[in-house]
Parts: sequence; structure tokens; C-alpha cells
Amino acid sequence: MKFKIVYDKPGRIRFRCGAYAFEKELESAVQKAVLDCAFASEAEVHSENGGILVYYQKGHRSDIVQIIAGLNPRKLTPIPESSGTEQIDTDFKKDLVKLVAKHFLCKALLPTPIGNCIVFFKGIRYLWRAVDALGQGHLNVDVLDGASVTACLIQKNYKTAGTIMFMLSISSLLEDYTRARTRAALTDSLAIKANQVWRVTEDGDVLVSMKQLKIGDEIRVRTGSIIPVDGTITDGEATINESSMTGEPLSVMKSKDASVFAGTVIDEGSIVIRVRAMSSDTKLQKIIELIDHSENLKAGVQSKAERLADRIVPFSFLGFGLTLLLTRNITKAVSILMVDYSCAIKLSTPIAVISAIREASDADITVKGGKYLEAFAQADTIVFDKTGTLTNAQPVLERVISFDETRSEEEVLKIAACLEEHFPHSVARAIVKGASDKNLFHEEEHADVQYIVAHGIATILHGERAIIGSKHFVSEDEGIVITPEQQAEINEKAGACSVVYLAVGKQLTGALCISDPPRVEAKEAVELLKAAGIQNIVMLTGDSERAAKVTAEKLGITTYCAQVLPEDKHSYVERLKAEGKHVIMVGDGINDAPALAAANVSVAMSDASDIAQEAADITLRGASLTELATLRALSERLMHRINRNYRFIIAFNSALLLSGLCGFLSPSASAFLHNASTMMICAKSMTPLMDQRKEEQQRA
Repeated sequence: MKFKIVYDKPGRIRFRCGAYAFEKELESAVQKAVLDCAFASEAEVHSENGGILVYYQKGHRSDIVQIIAGLNPRKLTPIPESSGTEQIDTDFKKDLVKLVAKHFLCKALLPTPIGNCIVFFKGIRYLWRAVDALGQGHLNVDVLDGASVTACLIQKNYKTAGTIMFMLSISSLLEDYTRARTRAALTDSLAIKANQVWRVTEDGDVLVSMKQLKIGDEIRVRTGSIIPVDGTITDGEATINESSMTGEPLSVMKSKDASVFAGTVIDEGSIVIRVRAMSSDTKLQKIIELIDHSENLKAGVQSKAERLADRIVPFSFLGFGLTLLLTRNITKAVSILMVDYSCAIKLSTPIAVISAIREASDADITVKGGKYLEAFAQADTIVFDKTGTLTNAQPVLERVISFDETRSEEEVLKIAACLEEHFPHSVARAIVKGASDKNLFHEEEHADVQYIVAHGIATILHGERAIIGSKHFVSEDEGIVITPEQQAEINEKAGACSVVYLAVGKQLTGALCISDPPRVEAKEAVELLKAAGIQNIVMLTGDSERAAKVTAEKLGITTYCAQVLPEDKHSYVERLKAEGKHVIMVGDGINDAPALAAANVSVAMSDASDIAQEAADITLRGASLTELATLRALSERLMHRINRNYRFIIAFNSALLLSGLCGFLSPSASAFLHNASTMMICAKSMTPLMDQRKEEQQRA
């Protein structure tokens, strides 16, 4: 394979093979081929530029070069990644077959006395669980199961007791399988979290992928970014929001030698962190645990179901007692005990919720909790940020205007790109890309950059204060004079473009005109949301009235507000809520975070800033606004499924209770039908909501 050596020091060498040297699917195969050499200790491979970085034992440089030269990507086979869900499916099938086979083989092969002894000792486990639950003050399903099994054992009805415990085991296995599989599916989808970071090297800061990091590396993290690893600060200081870790809403100041943790957000400042633990998995696990367990993130209907389920258990015992008192028939009374509403209600609702979250994840939508699906179904108003949300995710730099006789348009663009490159916003990316397209490259000639949320960026350039941002920031906050002649020229040349102002040394240096066309699917998304029942669609933007009006007209949005500051967005959302509206907020920038936090349910785009994604309840990973309509349909179908499950559970189990009371069903038959119906409704709750919706539409 052809290559160029771009870095060469003892023990470390970097090869550049070109962007088309091998496909991304072959990265693992290339890495394995290099590491198969006994002299290579570590290797990092990137298909984007054909880069191969190798750490090797000193004295074996020529061996490493020879290996790279001899690589032939065409002869390499992609290394498949193991699927957690496939393993869970396989384990479930094995466990189910083993459970069924063991039950029936024991009945067929073991003598009756031995079989009865086994049933008796198994029954003691259920009795112990019931006693333990009662000891903790809980009258729940465990108590109900223990009582029913114990009643059968007291009657020496070992066959019925064995059947009940067999059905309970299958039900438990199904529950464990459902939770494990949905969690694994969420893990697979949420694992697409690798991001780029600035690694500190001897040659300066280098933008690298997260997977290139290793323990001991140093990275630089700036204002508005999530800290991606656990580590220790080696340089700088910053105020850090650790609410995701500690729950404390106030930011804390941290400096050299302080520990920082993955998932926390830098509100202000810049720090260098020595990596102590790669924690993408830890953060991922935290999100999944929240989805699965946190009471705060459960849908209201889910929490209601769990409370209702526990409240129903005492009535099952009441029914058992009354039946025994009136009929003096223990068999009829146990038949009542075999049936309860709580088991199906308590299982089917969380399974339906977490399955819906998994389905959303499969559709490239990350939902942090069941309550957000419920809020999305109830919403009647949606508020959009404009730039980077309704408009194209990659705005384009249309033109540069210079107002400094000593600086050309190219110089103005170089300065702007130098200031903007560290900040995750679509307009910043447009400026940086505009400079790159013109082959304008710059060196770090400024001091530490400060990001003033929703306004702009400030730094010291060659001893002078340099700022870039909105007209409000430059003119009103910083006091830079923009003459009528300068503004007239900007208005004439900018048209409907958004304008970013640059000032150096208290003088307006230039203006950058950014064209931000609507996303291709934005108009369709607005129409779909209206069809889904969300008629109140609002657009908020910091852009000019002219730019906002043009975008709103193109997309069919009748309500919009221009030149809006973040606190105004936040206030607008709060005002809508005060009017009784259920609000969805969709945004992508650091300046959208206050409004995202204020809404009933918030959505961030896939390319949103870290702090916006952290504040949002839902993330659209596919970057298409039509996913909002998909999520609306899915959330409504989820609420419909849960309510339908309630009706079925109440009707079917009531029929079983009456049948047992009248003596039509034996305890074993009641147990079988009750547990079978519970498993059926849980299995039904796992089926895709959207596929079901399509089938119903076809039937109609």
C-alpha cells in the first residue's frame, strides 16, 4: 500500500495513505493486521484520510514500515462486530427450551413422590419471597404468588402448584428477556456517541476522534462542551455544571488538579484534562439506567399503572377470603387467588413504554424517558429555533464585506474563522468552511476565546479586543459604532442572508453574510405536524425580520419572532405554558438551552451543540425533521396501546374471576389462562407500533 510518513519519532510513526486507501468497514481489519506484528504495541486507523498511527518497540521502525507497505486492503475482510441482541435472543431460546424440557421430563420420568418433593421445595422459595415482601411492608404480587402456591401445597395439590410455578417461571423469563433485549437495543443505538475532541500535543491542539484517545492523553475542552471523559485538570479553570452527576443545579469552579467527570458541561472557561477513564460506556449506561429505572423519567401513565397494580393486590386477597367464607370451597377460593389484575398491568405498561423507546431508537430518535413520549403525545404547540433547525444544517458563507482599509476580505474571513472554529454552531461551521474553501489557513494568534452565550465571541488579537457576533452584541453590548453608510451597504449586499459582525480594536472590521436555506424536508415536516394535530407552530430566531419572514413564508409557518435573545426564547416558552399550552421546543445551539429546559418536552438535532443535547429530552439522530411526525405518531400509538391493554386486562381477568367463583375453572386452569394472557399482552406490547399503524391503515 502506498503511503507518506507525516510523523516520525522513535517509538511512534504516522502514515498517511490517502482518503480512498481503504473503506471505513476495514478499519478494524487494518488495525488487526498491524497489531499482529509482535513489534507493534498500539495502532490507530482512520479511513477518512487513510491515517495509520503506530506505536512500536524502539529499533523496529523498518519492520513497521515494511508491514504498512505490504498491506493490501483488497485482501482484508471486515471484522464483524458482535451483536448483544443476537446473544440475548439465543440465550432466551435456550433458557425457554431448557425450562419447558425440564418441567415435562421431570413429570414423565420421576416417580410421583420425588416429583412432589421437588415441587414442595420449589414452593418454599415463593413462600420466602412472600414473607420477605410482607416483612418490608409490601403487599404486592410476590405475596399473591406465594399465597397461591402455599395454598396448593397445603391441600397437597402438587400438580396444580407445579403448574402455577412453571407458568410463573415462564412469565419471569419473558419479563427478563424483554428488559434485557430492549436495554441492549438501546445500548446499540445510543452507542453512536463518538465525537471529536481537541487532543493536546507537542505540536499544538489536534482534532481527533474519541476512539483515538487513550488513558493518559490530554484534551482541551472549552465553553459549552460536554466533558467526554473522566480525568484531572492539568491546566486552566472553568465553571462546570455537574447536575448530570450530582443533581446540584449551580455550577462549580474547578482548576488545576481537580477531578472532572464525563457528562458534565463547561458553562464558561477552558481546561486541559488528563484522561483517567474512558467513560463513553459509563455515560451511556447512566442514560439507559435512567430510562429503565428512574421514577422521574417514567411516563405518568406508567407510574399510575404501577401504583394501581399494587393497590389491586389486597382486593385479590379479599376475594379469596369472601369466596372461602361463602362457599367453604378451598378450590374455588384458590382459583380466585390465581387471578390478579396487577401482574399484567405492572408488566405490560413498562414493557410497552421501553419497547416504544427502543422503536424510536431504531428510527434514529433517542428518547431519555417514558414521560417524554407521553408529553409529546399530549403536546399542542411546537416551537422551532430557525438557524440549524428549520434551516439547512450546513449554512453557506455567501460573501464577506470589509470595512477596514488595512484588511482585505480574505483577512477578515481568516480572523472570523480563527475565532469561530472552536464553537459547535452551524453558523460557526459555515464561516470556518468558507475560509477552508478559499484555502485560507490561519495560526492561533489570539488569546483565550470567551463565548458569550447567545451574543458572540470575544478574545484578544495582537493586543486588541476582537469580537464577532450579532449586531445587538457588537453594537449595543460592546458599543461598536456602525455608521448608516456601513449598515446600508450591509443591507444591500446581504439581502435575506443572516449577518455576523466582526470588530477589532473598537472598530467595525467587517461583516459576513450567511445564507441559511431551509432544510429540504422542513416544509413537509411542518405539514405532517399540522396533520398530526399540532396546529400552533412557531419559529423563533435571532435573525433579522427580513430573513425570518422569508423562511416562515417558505415553510408555511404563520407565527414567528425575529431578533430574539435566549432569555426571550425562554420567556416565550414560559408564556405559552402559562396559557395552558403543552409545548415542544426544538433547537440546536447553546443559546437554545434555556428554552429547551423550559419546555414540556424538548428536542435537539443530531448536530446540536453538546449543551443543547444535554438539555434536550429527545435527540433526532437522523437529522430529518420528519422524524418529529414519526415520533408524534409513535407516542400517540403508545398511549392508545396502554389504554387498550388496560381494558383487555380488566375484562379478561374479571371473566376469569367469575369463572373461578362459579366453579367453571380449576386453580391450575385459572393460573394457566391468567399467566398465558399476561405473557400474550406483554408479547403484544413488544411489537412495533408503527408497523401496526401501517397495517391498520391498510385494513381501513
